[in-house]
Amino acid sequence: MHNQDQKLIFEVSTPGRVGYSLPEMDVPEADVAALLPEGYLREEEPLLPEVSELDIMRHYTSLSRRNHGVDSGFYPLGSCTMKYNPKINENVARYNGFAHIHPLQDESSVQGALELLYDLQQHLKEITGMDEVTLQPAAGAHGEWTGLMMIRAYHEANGDLKRTKVIVPDSAHGTNPASATVAGLETVTVKSNEDGLVDLEDLRRVVGEDTAALMLTNPNTLGLFEENIVEIAEIVHEAGGKVYYDGANLNAVLSKARPGDMGFDVVHLNLHKTFTGPHGGGGPGSGPVGVKADLIPFLPRPVIAKRGDEYVLDYDRPQSIGRVKPYYGNFGINVRAYTYIRSMGPDGLKAVTEYAVLNANYMMRRLAEYYDLPFDRHCKHEFVLSGRRQKKLGVRTLDIAKRLLDFGFHPPTIYFPLNVEECIMIEPTETESKETLDSFIDIMIQIAKEAEENPEIVQEAPHTTVVGRLDETTAARKPVLRYQNA
Repeated sequence: MHNQDQKLIFEVSTPGRVGYSLPEMDVPEADVAALLPEGYLREEEPLLPEVSELDIMRHYTSLSRRNHGVDSGFYPLGSCTMKYNPKINENVARYNGFAHIHPLQDESSVQGALELLYDLQQHLKEITGMDEVTLQPAAGAHGEWTGLMMIRAYHEANGDLKRTKVIVPDSAHGTNPASATVAGLETVTVKSNEDGLVDLEDLRRVVGEDTAALMLTNPNTLGLFEENIVEIAEIVHEAGGKVYYDGANLNAVLSKARPGDMGFDVVHLNLHKTFTGPHGGGGPGSGPVGVKADLIPFLPRPVIAKRGDEYVLDYDRPQSIGRVKPYYGNFGINVRAYTYIRSMGPDGLKAVTEYAVLNANYMMRRLAEYYDLPFDRHCKHEFVLSGRRQKKLGVRTLDIAKRLLDFGFHPPTIYFPLNVEECIMIEPTETESKETLDSFIDIMIQIAKEAEENPEIVQEAPHTTVVGRLDETTAARKPVLRYQNA
């Protein structure tokens, strides 16, 4: 269903129109056919749209107005920390001394960049309570895999080859078991108790001589702080395993609590979440990993080190798990995170947590009257509601999410975590004003009333978007690639 006319770029194409101008070639033209192996050269020109510069600008500007993003509206995507990215970060990342250097330059010519990375590591060590940090991993899940590979290498170096299992809670991020599998390890699930926290008795049941690690987020994916975290860490450590901190929810504890002080041995951070690098389609990620002292020998190489007044890339790490990314991480995101940390300072980072937690609890309490609240206690940076009440009226959580689109709001995460029926997971972050929160709350209340009084309007939503209700399941399982010549 199309409510507004938006043609494909191929549909606005007109033969002969050109939207670019290239300078005359100042080098001899290469014989491409002679350079490429047989079978790799196209036999026909690619079917590309032919449009003027004005048409292409209008086309993509029109598309951009239909996008949802933090800069254009409230984006309460639970467990993803989709918060505002300060533009000073962008300005600093574009400094010539950062933007115009090349990763293959000699170390002596990029001392400023290496100093920034080294200093960023020091800040992250202090924030997490770890003994050393690598900035190489390119994203959160990549950081998870890197951390698990170091844990695996640690056990193997000790001749403890039987430790092949990773314990994950039933409310864990889906990347946790996936990362463990890619690292060549098996996953074991530990149950949550009625309060939404790790069930200690079940943990004691599943932990053992084959335990390599426990992966945990604190606060957890339900937005609840694991009050027994010290005891949880002790249980795993007594069994000889390591405790891994999934840093997806670090926004809830900045400058308030440190994973290293809770008993964690490894932590990954999402610089593109907590530390305001552009998220998702806006830019690449960065997933630094911090470790305690006994895991330092296994860090990816090279390691950025300081020798006297000089910063170097140290490759002399015989027990290293090896390089996990070309060059040294996503440099531009690291610059943005460094700018954010330096501009905020310790008090600013503490305020981040305070406002994130305040905003989440404010929203949770106002909405608890209209939606079921599975865990009636203070949350941290995010909280979960349940649409069980609306389901009884024939309105599913998916319908509620679609209805939000009619009011210009990107929907929150739904149906996750899986241990909450008809789950609605909301994370306001610290950067949203009370007026914005109230606006979202009022619409959520309106939708709850519509479910009671006029459920069809919710069931058939969205009504105002370019495309109406889609079949997500078929779209995911049977994608259609449309390739059209003008």
